Amino acid sequence: QVQFVESGGDLVQPGGSLRLSCAGSGSIGTMNSMGWWRQAPGKQREFVARVTIGGDTFYADSAKGRFTISRGTAKNTIYLQMNSLKLEDTAVYYCNSVHVPTLTGRFAWGQGTQVTVSS
Repeated sequence: QVQFVESGGDLVQPGGSLRLSCAGSGSIGTMNSMGWWRQAPGKQREFVARVTIGGDTFYADSAKGRFTISRGTAKNTIYLQMNSLKLEDTAVYYCNSVHVPTLTGRFAWGQGTQVTVSS
């Protein structure tokens, strides 16, 4: 069983920054592509960014230039550095292994971490 634990969410003012962390665990080797998604109230979960095992990164248009995804040194650990946060970035953020053709998660979702951008 593969599990994900996200952390780092908080209440932040517009223009602020946050760094989210994700740790994947379970009976699985190193995940080739891991990523972040977010779900705002009343909206569907949407893809934010992914990083390959080789370090290549891909972003949704909403994240380009403001967010940076990276892999940690521990197996199946990733981060999301979020800068210049906007009100519309408010959401619960989730991580998962990425099914690249559909940009959906391959495994069950974790609890997520709440990011609230508000003045």
